[in-house]
Amino acid sequence: MTLKAGIIGLPRCGKTTIFNALTAAGAAEFSGAETNRAVVEVPDSRLAPLIEIYRPPKTVRAALELVDIPGLQAGSTAEGGRGNRLLAHVKDVNALLHVVAFFRDPGEIDPAGDIEIVDLEMVTADVQTVQNKIDRLVKKSRSGDKQALKELEACRKVLASLESGVPARKQDLGPAELEAVAECHLSSLKPVLYIANLASVSEADGEQVLRLARLARGEGAEMIAVAGRDEADLSELEPDERREFMAELGIAESSVERLIRAAYRLLGLITFFTAGPTEVHAWTCRSGDCAPVAAGKIHTDMETGFIRMEVIRHEDLVESGSEEAAAKAGKRRLEGKEYQVRDGDVVVVRFSN
Repeated sequence: MTLKAGIIGLPRCGKTTIFNALTAAGAAEFSGAETNRAVVEVPDSRLAPLIEIYRPPKTVRAALELVDIPGLQAGSTAEGGRGNRLLAHVKDVNALLHVVAFFRDPGEIDPAGDIEIVDLEMVTADVQTVQNKIDRLVKKSRSGDKQALKELEACRKVLASLESGVPARKQDLGPAELEAVAECHLSSLKPVLYIANLASVSEADGEQVLRLARLARGEGAEMIAVAGRDEADLSELEPDERREFMAELGIAESSVERLIRAAYRLLGLITFFTAGPTEVHAWTCRSGDCAPVAAGKIHTDMETGFIRMEVIRHEDLVESGSEEAAAKAGKRRLEGKEYQVRDGDVVVVRFSN
């Protein structure tokens, strides 16, 4: 599973600067409606000791795909405007990274207002999408189709709140409503991680930034403060120079690491590992996935033909120094189909073709 995140926000909020900070892509500012795209490896310090144990010729890290979407302006989605074309890029992402500018004059900083503008553009596009589905369901329900009638009721409930300006993610939708609008891929239903784009890290505890953090918590989201310009410069340096410059700037860890951890929490994702003399590989699945589902991330045959999973906790394997030593110490377990894979599990999947 490759996590895909869309970077959104108002024009000139520093989205592309954040994109460059995360990817070192050196992308230029937008001139049209095209996106910037890049895939970055997910930093994970747990890989190093596994590499030391197995010394494989190949290491595969989990990946994050970033899509930098041109800025949304007030009214841009009205009557099929440019905003609709931009929001089409949001349809296939897992989460949204909403960049809010904090590098302006204090009187120009309005995080709640900036967020509301973007939310309303997404809501406007979603209204039309849900209305289109309702129109189809109305025709279908005339024949007495009970499932269509149930979906119609659920969609109308979602539409009413959208028309009141409430993003779908804030509507506390139940299973029936979520299932009814699933095929709509609503932009305003995507989980959001807010990024406060600062002029410098010294502003991270400013009142406006704390206000955005409170706003994020109020909707069950998270906020990360990033000095976008500084971190974009950092991304272009060699590792040794980067560490030195980070120390000078007072940046303890890169924005990539903080952002990815927050994104994983937002989406309820975990990392498990397969390891051997040929390859050490980090895999991503959802928290709560049972062993066959997680095995399916490695190969679909492993899910359909799943027999059992051999599991050693990462910390137990590292402490023991080898699989054999971990097994002798009673640290290797055999788990069946009901086992829920945990973050940090090192697994071997047994399956039949």
